[in-house]
Amino acid sequence: MTDTTQEIEGMVREKIMARSGEMRFIMGAEMFESAMEMAKASLPPGLPVAEQRRRLFKHIYGKELDVWD
Repeated sequence: MTDTTQEIEGMVREKIMARSGEMRFIMGAEMFESAMEMAKASLPPGLPVAEQRRRLFKHIYGKELDVWD
């Protein structure tokens, strides 16, 4: 669902694409970092590091990963 008109979406895309590839990469990395921090904040406190990593991986990528042990 979106409440943004195609005209506004086009304007936003145009502004983003006008930036350098380096700036777009940095923006993406910063957004990913923010998403990770929000996901970390949703975890129960006191989890062992390996369990935190497992849960974060599943939350972000939607898959189980058992290589952190």
